[in-house]
Amino acid sequence: MKRPPRQSQSAFTLVELLITISIISLLLAILLPSLSSAREQARTTVCASNIRQITIANLAYSIDHNDHLCPGAKNFLTNLHRWHGSRPFVNQPFNPTSGPLVPYLSADKKIRNCPTFRRFSEFATNAFELGNGGYGYNNAFLGRQLKKITPTLYTVESDQSGVSLTRVHAPANTLLFADAAFAATQPIEYSFAEPRFHPEYPARTDPSIHFRHQNNANVAWSDGHVDRKPLTFTHSSGLYDGDTEKLRIGWFGRSDDNRFFDLD
Repeated sequence: MKRPPRQSQSAFTLVELLITISIISLLLAILLPSLSSAREQARTTVCASNIRQITIANLAYSIDHNDHLCPGAKNFLTNLHRWHGSRPFVNQPFNPTSGPLVPYLSADKKIRNCPTFRRFSEFATNAFELGNGGYGYNNAFLGRQLKKITPTLYTVESDQSGVSLTRVHAPANTLLFADAAFAATQPIEYSFAEPRFHPEYPARTDPSIHFRHQNNANVAWSDGHVDRKPLTFTHSSGLYDGDTEKLRIGWFGRSDDNRFFDLD
């Protein structure tokens, strides 16, 4: 008696399995950068909303203070006050509930953290500037009152208030806030966006604008609008440990001057 023919059973061969794994790996390699880019784009959008909020808060502050912006660092030499908070002693972190912009912020009265920068906030070294959300103020020109003594140099008249907006001749091109960080061994919080040159003397500053969003930084201008700028130049005086180029800390723009910070 003949046996019935054995029916063939479908099964993966080793070659087919390896091909399938290779295809899946290839698809993941293609998709993961896109997913990562999409996530960073979302974080960048949140960051832009945050920096716009503190910009609007500062402009609202000026309405109640005779057109003057908030002080960036009142009584600067005491090192106890910043635009984002104050502290009783220099060895303590700033209290973000005591900053001059608090009454003008949203319901929670907080400066919200940039989600891309948030991971750096885990380092204890951030405590000395904790609370600024990863954003820096154009304190050099807007966070205090200046008097021009030469076409390019100023003297500080007062740090008790920010500059009057009537002195900002090109608000759409004058930086108010920007993504910022201090170039330590890793980026840490720093509350000022430094210009390319000191207003009081002819020397280059160490940069603090942080291009953390795919080599771009969110920048808020004195008229209230926000846009994104790419890193074009960096510098290090050698005074600090951080590698500004590696940490993506520098300036935008092609002109090596203070035109995006200055009052004129």
